Amino acid sequence: MPSAGLCSCWGGRVLPLLLAYVCYLLLGATIFQLLERQAEAQSRDQFQLEKLRFLENYTCLDQWAMEQFVQVIMEAWVKGVNPKGNSTNPSNWDFGSSFFFAGTVVTTIGYGNLAPSTEAGQVFCVFYALLGIPLNVIFLNHLGTGLRAHLATIERWEDRPRRSQVLQVLGLALFLTLGTLVILIFPPMVFSHVEGWSFSEGFYFAFITLSTIGFGDYVVGTDPSKHYISVYRSLAAIWILLGLAWLALILPLGPLLLHRCCQLWLLSLRQGCGAKAAPGRRPRRGSTAARGVQVTPQDFPISKKGLGS
Repeated sequence: MPSAGLCSCWGGRVLPLLLAYVCYLLLGATIFQLLERQAEAQSRDQFQLEKLRFLENYTCLDQWAMEQFVQVIMEAWVKGVNPKGNSTNPSNWDFGSSFFFAGTVVTTIGYGNLAPSTEAGQVFCVFYALLGIPLNVIFLNHLGTGLRAHLATIERWEDRPRRSQVLQVLGLALFLTLGTLVILIFPPMVFSHVEGWSFSEGFYFAFITLSTIGFGDYVVGTDPSKHYISVYRSLAAIWILLGLAWLALILPLGPLLLHRCCQLWLLSLRQGCGAKAAPGRRPRRGSTAARGVQVTPQDFPISKKGLGS
């Protein structure tokens, strides 16, 4: 019955997967709480202490005026205005920054440090995302489909010599290695140098960006104390698009390469075992093969009379 099949599917597949999913979320929540809660409490206490020191140094201000000033700073930050520096800071909505923002919209990264503040901009962002997100998905899917079509010959590689198979696996591994260096290693090094981050912070930014998580705690081109080139954020947006395209390419390629390596390893094991077993294989004692006697049907003539008796 359909209900019985649904219950068996729920109990056999969905329920264990749901339990694993919930347990994974609980594990992550526990670890993040242990790692971050104490640092958050220290930051909160430090901030309150700094406010008290500021009020002690500037007695002309009271607590209410201080809170109002902090509120103004928070509103400016939400609108994408960096409170550091002065009014000569570069605009968040020049062409390069706008191009960077458009890339974060269609790729669903959404750092959160910058958003439209006007009603017209918010309405346009909605319709722009409605068209841009499917377009981005179609673009990445076509890249993956193109790669699978290009790798269709690899699916039929069993008919090729073993040397050709090994060279093919090495070529794929070299392709993955070079792509990883260009997309995931060199850009974090550049970001670390330009932004003054450590390499771990640059790599963290690259991973959070290309995985489309986009926390917004690290964003390129937002430090008012630094002088960036005009196309810096535009180049970062192009890197994001290329990085997402690279991920769309390697997602089907990684499991395929792993499968081929396992096949080559099993094939080498079988050939090694066969080479060891061949020299030691001896015929059984007393067998016709051991005596070198070849048995043919002519050695046992059978007459029709014998069959009938």
